[in-house]
Amino acid sequence: MSFRNQQHFIDTLEQAGELVRIKAFVDPKLEIAEITDRISKTTGGGKAILFENTGYDFPVLMNAYGSEKRMCLALGVQHLDDVAREIENLFKLLASPKESIMDKLRVLPKLSQFASWMPKVKSGRGACQEVVMAQPDISKLPVITCWPKDGGPFVTLPVIHTKDPNTNTRNVGMYRMQVFGPTLTGMHWHKHKVSARHFNEYKKLNKRMPVAVALGGDPVYAYSATAPLPDNVDEYMLAGFLRKKKVELVKCITQPDIEVPADADFVIEGYVDPGDEMIWEGPFGDHTGYYSLPDWYPRFHITAITHKKDPVYPATIVGIPPQEDAWLGKATERIFLAPIKMTMVPEIIDMDMPVEGVFHNLVITKIKKEYAGQGQKVMNAMWGAGQMMFNKILVLADEGVTIQNYTKLAEYVFANMNPATDIYLSTGPMDVLDHSCSKLGFGGKMCIDGTKKFDEETEDRFAFPILSNRFDKQALMQQFPEIRGINNALPAIHIPCLIISVEKNRKGHVRELHQQLCATGMIEGIKMVLYVEHTVNANDLPVALWRFCNNLDPRRDSILVQQPARQIPGKTWACMGFDGTIKTAALDDFQRDWPNIIVADDKTIASVDAKWDQLGIGEFIPSPSLKFKDQMYGEEAVVVSGL
Repeated sequence: MSFRNQQHFIDTLEQAGELVRIKAFVDPKLEIAEITDRISKTTGGGKAILFENTGYDFPVLMNAYGSEKRMCLALGVQHLDDVAREIENLFKLLASPKESIMDKLRVLPKLSQFASWMPKVKSGRGACQEVVMAQPDISKLPVITCWPKDGGPFVTLPVIHTKDPNTNTRNVGMYRMQVFGPTLTGMHWHKHKVSARHFNEYKKLNKRMPVAVALGGDPVYAYSATAPLPDNVDEYMLAGFLRKKKVELVKCITQPDIEVPADADFVIEGYVDPGDEMIWEGPFGDHTGYYSLPDWYPRFHITAITHKKDPVYPATIVGIPPQEDAWLGKATERIFLAPIKMTMVPEIIDMDMPVEGVFHNLVITKIKKEYAGQGQKVMNAMWGAGQMMFNKILVLADEGVTIQNYTKLAEYVFANMNPATDIYLSTGPMDVLDHSCSKLGFGGKMCIDGTKKFDEETEDRFAFPILSNRFDKQALMQQFPEIRGINNALPAIHIPCLIISVEKNRKGHVRELHQQLCATGMIEGIKMVLYVEHTVNANDLPVALWRFCNNLDPRRDSILVQQPARQIPGKTWACMGFDGTIKTAALDDFQRDWPNIIVADDKTIASVDAKWDQLGIGEFIPSPSLKFKDQMYGEEAVVVSGL
C-alpha cells in the first residue's frame, strides 16, 4: 500500500497500537535519544514515539521503523519475505523463455506495471512547499543531538537527492548532516557512495552541485534511500514498486534541477561548492556502537527550507545494538535476497545478518552445495557483489541447518569446519566506519566454510577430539592472571569454541597467550578461541560478539596453532585464535585513532529518570547505557590516539 504522507503513516501506527505520544517537554539535545534508546531496546523494539513538546514548532517522530511489524507496515506487507517472493516471481517471469505468443502476452501486464512504478514530475508546487521560510534557518528545526560526544546536532534521517551532471541520473541516498549554523551543514558522503562520485564530476566541471534533502513523506522513501541498489537504478522506482504507486515529484524552488517528493514534510535545498574548503565534521555515535571519529567533509549551503502545513520532523538514533536501524537492515536482508541469488549467486538459499554484526561485520549465508569448492566460489561472488564488498566475516552453511537458529547453526558449522583448512583470510575494501582496519577503508576479511565437505576438501591428518577432560577453568585463570573471564558454556552444547576476556600488557600478548594455552593441552579439542577486552563480560554472549566483531581485523588478528593431538596419536589438532581486543600503537603498532563505545552521560540519564513519570509511556525502563559504563575507556570519543 502507499501512504498519502507521513501523517497517514503516523495515524496507521497509532491505530495499530504501535505509537506512543509524549506530551511532556523533552529536549532534542540528548534527552530524545536517551528515551528512544530505552524504548527501542525493549522486547520487539518497543513502540514508535511522537515527541509533541520539543521546544520547537514541530514534533519529532522516533523509532518509526523499529520493529518487524512497523517495518512491514511501512512497506505495506504482512511479512518482509512477501516482498522477496514478489521480486523473485517478477525476475522469473521476465527471465523465462518467451517462445509462444501467449508467453509474450503474459509479460505485458508486468511491463505495464513497470511504467506505473516510474516516478513522475508534476508541475507546480507540492504539499512539501506549502510553507517557505522567509529566511532559511535549520536551527528552527528540532534537529537532535544523539550522544554526549557528538560534534553537535545531526540530521539523521535525511533523504538526499543529487544528480550526475553528465547523465542527469538521479541518486537518492542517506548521509548524516551535522548542523554548523543556520544555513550550513556537513555532507557526510563516503568515497564509495554515488553522491560522492557525483560530487567528483562537479569538481571536474568546477560547478556548484545542487542538492536537496527531503524529510518525511511516505515512509518507503527513507527505506529506499538506504537500499543497496545497483548504480543508475532510480531509488524512486523501488519506492514505486514497494508502494504500488508511482512517486510524485516536484521541482525545488531554489535548485530547480533537483526534484523531491511532493508529500515530504520538509525539504532543505542548497548546494555543495567544490571550491569550498572542507569542514571538520564529527564525532558521531554511529551504528557500529562506537563513535565514528572526525574527518573532513564537504560543506552544504542551505538556500531554502520549505515544509507542509503541520509537518512532523522524523529522526533516528544509532548506537549499541539493537536499535531501529537493525530493522531497516533486516528488510534489506530479506528484500534483496532474491536479486542476489537470481543474478549473482544462484546457489544461495537464505541469508541472515545478526544484529551483533551491525550489518557488514557478520553475514551468514545458506547455500545449496553440490560440489567441492563451492563455498569459495560463493565467498568470492558475495565479496564482489555491491555493498557486500564491505563484509568482514562471512559464515557459510548448507541445507542441513536453519541459519536463524544460532545455536544449531554454530553446532553445525563447527562440526563441519577445520580451522586449518576451512577458514579463508583475505583483504579488500571495508566500510570506512570500521575502526579495526590498520588503513582507513581497507582491511582483512574472513570466510568460515561450515558446509559439509566432499572428500576433495578434507585432509586426513587432522582430528578433533572432544574438549579434553584436563580442561580446568580456574587453573587456567590462575596460571594466566591476564585472563579475566572464560565463557566455556559453548563446548557443553557441542560448540568447540571458547570466549576469553584478557587484559593485554605487552606486544604480541594475545598471540603468545593463545600459543601457551594450546600448549597446556587443557583446551585440546577446541577449534576456535575468541579473545575480547578484559572489560567485556565473556559470558554475555551478544555483547561479547558485538565487541569482538567490531574490534577484529581477521587477517591481521588471526593466530593458527597446529600441534600433535594428545588424545589421538598420529593426528594433528588445530585451533584458531582471534584477537578481538582494542588495538593501540604501544601494544599493537596500530597507528589510527581508536574510538570509544557510545554511552549516554550521567546528567542525561538522571534527567530522563526524573521526568519518566511525566512521559506517560508505562513502566520505568533504566538506561541501557548503565550496562556499558564500565566498558568505556574515559569519557571522550577517542580512546587512544594514533601516532
